[in-house]
Amino acid sequence: FRKIVLDTIFNPTLKELRRRGITYQGVLYAGLMMTAAGPKVLEFNCRFGDPETQAILPRLKGDLIPAMEACINGNLLPEHAACRPEACVCVVMTAGGYPGAYRKGDTIAGLKEAAALSETMVFHAGTKLEGGQIVTSGGRVLGVTALGRTLAETAEKAYQVVARITFQDAHYRRDIAAKGISRTKT
Repeated sequence: FRKIVLDTIFNPTLKELRRRGITYQGVLYAGLMMTAAGPKVLEFNCRFGDPETQAILPRLKGDLIPAMEACINGNLLPEHAACRPEACVCVVMTAGGYPGAYRKGDTIAGLKEAAALSETMVFHAGTKLEGGQIVTSGGRVLGVTALGRTLAETAEKAYQVVARITFQDAHYRRDIAAKGISRTKT
């Protein structure tokens, strides 16, 4: 998949930018959609994707800041972007009503219990501190991320964390990584 995306999307895009005399340094995020004919571009952004970044950065072998500085200075090397071999899964927890009018101000419980699981992290998105409590304040509330040896193990770990976190009318997809897991079983 990586080779297909590089060969059919990123390399031709960068080649066209060069042809037009445009020098690009920085993050180039492609929002892709899988079709029967292969991946298709929905959008390009000059930033990291959200929540995609929460499933990428935990695998980074080195620190992000030196990699970004190398990019700025024009001396980015492959080792700056080297990744650990582990699988990584991010499950987004959303507020009731999202993506439309969503709930706000609901107390989020279980964050300390969630933090107890190893190789997991919870990224706050639509949250705020109110009266000493962490409450919902946006549609995408939390990104629950896990690392593991296999995709199946990692997804299970992420969902174990999700199960420890509660807030009124919380929603999340229950099929994250399912297609990838089914492909590894065949």
